[in-house]
Amino acid sequence: MNYIINRVGEKANLLNVHPHTLRHSCEFYLANRGYDLRLIQDYLGHRDPKHTAHYTRVASKRFEKLWD
Repeated sequence: MNYIINRVGEKANLLNVHPHTLRHSCEFYLANRGYDLRLIQDYLGHRDPKHTAHYTRVASKRFEKLWD
């Protein structure tokens, strides 16, 4: 799988693309879209919610209009 994803990344002019990179991208996307922490945790198979909470903590887009 690493080989396939790396080759596709090269064709798209992206360097150092790995399966784990795609997994992290998915987590950040879901967090930025406002999906529930438990839903993301279940989707990604995290046993400990602390691992999933890391992605919601850095999803700053969720807080852009908080004080408007």
